[in-house]
Amino acid sequence: MTKKSVAIVGRPNVGKSTLFNVLADEKIAIVKDTPGVTRDRIYADCNWRNTTFQIIDTGGIEPQSEDVILKQMRRQAELAMDIADVIVFITDVKAGVTTSDTQVAQMLRRTKKPIILVCNKCDRVGAPPSELYEFYDLGLGDPLPISAGKKLGIGELLDEIYNKLGSEEENQEIEDEIKVAIIGKPNAGKSSIVNKILGEERVIVSEIAGTTRDAIDTHYENEYGKYTFIDTAGIRRKNKVYEELEKYSIIKAKSAIDRAQVCLIVIDATEGVTEQDEKIAGLAHEAGKGVIILINKWDLVEKETNTLESYRKKVYEKLAYLDYAPILFISALTGQRINKIFELINEVDKQNSLRVPTGMLNDTLAEAVAITQPPSDKGKRLKIYYMTQVSVRPPTFVIFVNSKSLMHFSYVRYLENQLRKKFGFDGTPIHMIIREKGEKDV
Repeated sequence: MTKKSVAIVGRPNVGKSTLFNVLADEKIAIVKDTPGVTRDRIYADCNWRNTTFQIIDTGGIEPQSEDVILKQMRRQAELAMDIADVIVFITDVKAGVTTSDTQVAQMLRRTKKPIILVCNKCDRVGAPPSELYEFYDLGLGDPLPISAGKKLGIGELLDEIYNKLGSEEENQEIEDEIKVAIIGKPNAGKSSIVNKILGEERVIVSEIAGTTRDAIDTHYENEYGKYTFIDTAGIRRKNKVYEELEKYSIIKAKSAIDRAQVCLIVIDATEGVTEQDEKIAGLAHEAGKGVIILINKWDLVEKETNTLESYRKKVYEKLAYLDYAPILFISALTGQRINKIFELINEVDKQNSLRVPTGMLNDTLAEAVAITQPPSDKGKRLKIYYMTQVSVRPPTFVIFVNSKSLMHFSYVRYLENQLRKKFGFDGTPIHMIIREKGEKDV
């Protein structure tokens, strides 16, 4: 059964993201006293009275604005309202009913969806403020007084949501779903890739770098499987982070990587691998995630003989530590090779969770040692006793030796390559832990 959705809508700066964070019980949405901070829809799960539903935070609606970003924010809110089962319309009791509130109310009435009118910033316990009664003029029923900042009236709001949704049994959590983070520097085409995959305008796309500031979760299912795509804000160079908001975005991108199982690193084909791309890719590598490198805008690159292979070689030269990651040349604009992304995601996720029996590991280890002898120093030779795998995501191995100081990095790398040669591990980093015999296992 599909999880039901509740969209939180309203004009800018009335407290939508604050309410979203309270309902989600964690700071997912960026909260800032700057209108227009939340630009895209953001999703989170909320559980109340044994019912789990999805809440959607939206960009503030400015009904008459012609500003390119504000127009797209309005479109995003409309999309959220289209898919929502219940709409929470949040207003600011201190500001009173504004022209924008009236226009948003008109939009909402046309949806024919259940609507809960919320008056935020009722910060005192007791009788509701007299200003509340003005909101009856919106024609949306009884206004519900709350204070998202002080967490007043939240239980009553959740009860109302529960009643509007209906008392169905709790929906089943999505099983066997692969979480995929889409990362890269601004304007590389991350949101365009998501939109092409989904076939709808799920994420705002514009030529203004830095448009996507929050990490956006999008559930998707097709013949290849079930996925959650996490579109992230483009990560800028530190010396270009002028706004405090950009710092939030970097934190959210790192958080998205932590939540993901597979990371799609998007690189602009017309620019090649930049220093910033190297740093961004390093975040995914260090986090131990499955990695796929997407070279986007491939349709804009002039082709000659061996152009693709030459480009691939240059990418691996720049991202030497990601030589295990597959590279896919795509175009979000034309849809070139977009469907191949799913096959790669499935394979990389499988490899990231691959577990090898200890017996097979040690057979491979014995063969590797026979081919290339371990290093020695001052007459003392490294002895490798055995190897065992202790975890997955990423595949992590402990190697027991007589002396850790003798285990040179180059030999660790050699053993890693032998494991890859034997078992694959395509698209996933491998972690090696060296321990002296007698040390406790991890």
